[in-house]
Amino acid sequence: MQMPDFTDVLRARQVVSRYLSRTPLINYPPLDELVGTRVLVKHENHQPVGAFKVRGGVNLMARLSAEERSRGVISASTGNHGQSVAYSARLFGVRATVVVPENANPVKVAAMRDMGAEVLFHGADFDAARERCEALAREGGLRYVHPGNEPLLVAGVATTALEILEEAPDVDVIIVPVGGGSGAAGACLTAKTMNPAIQVIGVQSERAPAACKSWRAKQLLTDKMETIAEGLATRVAFEMTQRILWRYLDDFLLVSDEEMERAIAIYIDKAHTLAEGAGAASLAAALKVRERLAGKTVALVLSGGNVTIDQLRHALAGYS
Repeated sequence: MQMPDFTDVLRARQVVSRYLSRTPLINYPPLDELVGTRVLVKHENHQPVGAFKVRGGVNLMARLSAEERSRGVISASTGNHGQSVAYSARLFGVRATVVVPENANPVKVAAMRDMGAEVLFHGADFDAARERCEALAREGGLRYVHPGNEPLLVAGVATTALEILEEAPDVDVIIVPVGGGSGAAGACLTAKTMNPAIQVIGVQSERAPAACKSWRAKQLLTDKMETIAEGLATRVAFEMTQRILWRYLDDFLLVSDEEMERAIAIYIDKAHTLAEGAGAASLAAALKVRERLAGKTVALVLSGGNVTIDQLRHALAGYS
C-alpha cells in the first residue's frame, strides 16, 4: 500500500490553495481560561462544506486521470467525506455517487444532493454503507474513493496542520478528532516532519472506539458504533491511517458523547462558533486532560460544524 509523505503534503498544498481559502486560527481567552492554557482553534467549520474533509477531496479529484473522471466516482460516508466528494466532483465536472447509512445526518445528505451527487441509503451504519459502496463500485466500474486508504486524501487534509504550523510555529500540541483517521494521520505527517517535538493527540468517542483500540493494540480491530457523533462513527479501523498513527501519534484519548455535547455548547457560548459532535471532540479532550496541557500552546482542530437543529437543541439543553 502506497503511503503519503510530507512531499505529498506540500504538493497537496499547491492544489488545495488554488481552490480553498486558508481557514482561521483563532485564540479565544475564555477557552484559555477553561482549558488552563493558551488554546488556538483551527476553524475547519469555515470550509465551503463545513468540514476539513474537502481538502482531501479537492486534492484527489484534481489528480484523477481523464479515464477515472469519465467513469465517475463513488464513496461511502456518514456525511462530511461525502460532502467533500460531492463538492470536489462538481468542481471538476465528475459524476459522483455517495452511499450513506439509513440514519445519515439530513443536513449533510441535503448538502450532498445540492452539490449534484446521487445519494443512496444502505444499512444501519457507516461500515454497512461502505460494504455496499464497494460492491457498487465493482459492478459499475466506478472509481471507488475509500474514505481513509487514499494517499491523496490524507495529503490533502494534512494541509490543515501545515497551515496551523505556518501561522503558529510555537504550537506544542495538536489535538485532532479521529473517525477514519485521515485528519490525525495528516497532522502527524506534517507536525512530525516540521518539528518532531510537537505532540499530536487523537480523540474518538468512547462509544465508537475501534480506531483508538486499534492504535493501542497495533492491529486492526472492529468495535461497537453507538456514538451520536457521526463524524467519529466507524466500527472498523482503516489500514493506511492506522499505519501512520502507529508510527507517529503520541496519544489517543476517548471522550463521552456527553463531553462532546458540552463542548458544542461551550464553543457557542465562549467562541460564538458552531461545531458538530466530531468537531467539538478536540475541545472535549483538552478539557479532560487540562492538567497535562498546562503551560503549552494547544491547537484544537474544529473539524466540522454540520450539526442538525435537533442535535444542537440536545447539546444546549443541559448546558449551564
